[in-house]
Amino acid sequence: MRIFDPHIHMTSRTTDDYRAMYDAGVRALVEPSFWLGQPRTSPASFHDYFDALLGWEPFRAAQYSIAHHCALALNPKEANDPRCAPVLDDLPRYLAKDGVVAVGEIGYDSLTPAEDTALATQLQLAADHGLPALVHTPHRDKLTGLRRTVDVVRESALAPDRVLLDHLNETTVKEAADSGAWLGFSVYPDTKMDEDRTVAILKEYGTDRILVNSAADWGRSDPLKTRAVARAMLASGFTHDDVDQVLWRNPVAFYGLSGRLHLDVPTPPDLHEGNSVLRGGE
Repeated sequence: MRIFDPHIHMTSRTTDDYRAMYDAGVRALVEPSFWLGQPRTSPASFHDYFDALLGWEPFRAAQYSIAHHCALALNPKEANDPRCAPVLDDLPRYLAKDGVVAVGEIGYDSLTPAEDTALATQLQLAADHGLPALVHTPHRDKLTGLRRTVDVVRESALAPDRVLLDHLNETTVKEAADSGAWLGFSVYPDTKMDEDRTVAILKEYGTDRILVNSAADWGRSDPLKTRAVARAMLASGFTHDDVDQVLWRNPVAFYGLSGRLHLDVPTPPDLHEGNSVLRGGE
C-alpha cells in the first residue's frame, strides 16, 4: 500500500515519525505553512521557516525514502497580525522554487477583513505562478466560512478545479463539492474527522477528487491516520484500487497541477556514525 499524505506539518514531528510513516506505507507528503503556536513577530521569521520547509525537511524525509514537498503562504491566523502581513510581498520569490507545489494554507480563521485580503491576494499569487491552492476552512462557524471561501475563489483568477478545500466535514462537504473544488478531510484522534466518518462520506460522495490527510502538528494528532483510513475503507468494502485512488492517485493528481511534483527521492548523503544531522562542511 502506498500513501501520500497531502497535508502534514512535519516540522512539528520527530524523526521517529518519519520512520513510522514509512513503515505504514507513506512515500510522499506535502507540508503546508501554518502558525507555530508562538506568534511570529516579523516577516524574517517566515523566511527562516520557509527555508526549513525547502531544505531541512526534505533532507529529513529523504533519509526515510519519503518525497517531501511544501506549500507556502501567510496562514489565515497570522494574516490578522500587521507585523506578519508584509510577508505577502516576499512570497513571489519563494513560490518560484522547485519544491513548492501549492500556495497554502490560505483561507479563514476568524472571518476578518484582513483574512479577506490575504486570501484574495494569495489566490492571485497562485494564479500568477501556475500553482494550485490549499485552502483552510475555519474550525469555527464552518459553513459560513466555507461559503465565504467559495465566493472569494469564484471572484479570483484561479479556477475552482485548482483549489483544495480542506478541513471539511459533514456540514460543508456538499457545498464544497458543488463548488467544483477538490475536497480535503483531516483525520484526527479527537477533533475534525475520524476514519469512520470519513469512510461514510466516501460512500456517499465517491472517491473522485477527495484527499485524506492527517494534518499532524504539535497538537494531539496522529501522522498514521492516513493508514487508519485505508484500513477502515477496506473493512467497509472498498477495494485496494479505491484506497490507492484516495490515498495516492488523487493527491498526485492535485499537486501534479503544479508541474513540480517529483516522487523520486534523492539518495541522502552519508552521515557521520549514523547521526541524523549533517554537521559541518558543505
